[in-house]
Amino acid sequence: MKEEKKLEKLILKYSAALKTLETEISILLQDYELENNYNPVEHIKSRLKTYESASKKLISRGYEVTTKNIEEHVHDMVGIRIVCSFLSDVYKIVELIENSDQITVHDKEDYIASPKETGYSSYHLSVYVPVYLIDGVTLVEAEIQIRTVAMDFWASLDHKITYKFKGEIPEEIKEGMHKCAEDIHALDQKMLELNKEMQIIKDDQEII
Repeated sequence: MKEEKKLEKLILKYSAALKTLETEISILLQDYELENNYNPVEHIKSRLKTYESASKKLISRGYEVTTKNIEEHVHDMVGIRIVCSFLSDVYKIVELIENSDQITVHDKEDYIASPKETGYSSYHLSVYVPVYLIDGVTLVEAEIQIRTVAMDFWASLDHKITYKFKGEIPEEIKEGMHKCAEDIHALDQKMLELNKEMQIIKDDQEII
């Protein structure tokens, strides 16, 4: 098969994987809301990494740009970000995904319990989703990021700063961002405690 045709096939697989993942997560969350009368998600964003972006990633790592190398070395072609209200919601969603029959978790990184040196916090899941094509079933890799609204705000700002300084961020800015990350973690903890207090009050009112 010609490389151009291979690329078209690869894009089809990734597009199908994204649709499968979006559908399964949507169903899981709808079911959770029905069972618990509560929606833990603020918003969801999904994306398919472009061929140009994948090519840059391969080149930066010293690989030739081929469909084979994209499949083997670019692990986040398919991505979904789930943004929640509270810290506890993050772990609820992780549990839902881990228990899904349609999503296979093969790796996870809890950057909430152990933030990166920059201060970045999020929960990352590397997963496989099945894609059904004419020539059979293929497992396609995808990345799921789950974080709170506060963490998402920090990550968005960090991305803009990194882009603005082209990766060469001044030390005083780094220190400021790290301090903001600590403040955001404290805010998430405080909001979680308030949510628990609200739930206790609600439960007491229902008993009365």
